Amino acid sequence: MPSREGPYKTRLKKKIQRMFPDCVILRLDSDDQQGIPDLLILFGNKWAVLEVKISESAPIQPNQEYWIEHLGTMSFAYFIYPAIEEDVLNELYQALQPCGYTCLSERK
Repeated sequence: MPSREGPYKTRLKKKIQRMFPDCVILRLDSDDQQGIPDLLILFGNKWAVLEVKISESAPIQPNQEYWIEHLGTMSFAYFIYPAIEEDVLNELYQALQPCGYTCLSERK
């Protein structure tokens, strides 16, 4: 049975590709690692993951919250669904923008 999230993921990938024309978007395989988020976005030297849901009430599978929290400490990781899509994509845009002169380097 096809996922109800499939068409939404496809539309979402197209939106992200328009936001970041040079990005690479990969669908991750939760069969490989239970609960791993659906999409990996690579852009320049930054990355993000998104767990796509059809709605706020869509069930959360085992380990999905763990991975969003864990990967969120490394980079950008969020659940996304249509009702909050605009907010999440705005935050994604901010997170993946190249650092300008106001960004502080962690190197010494």
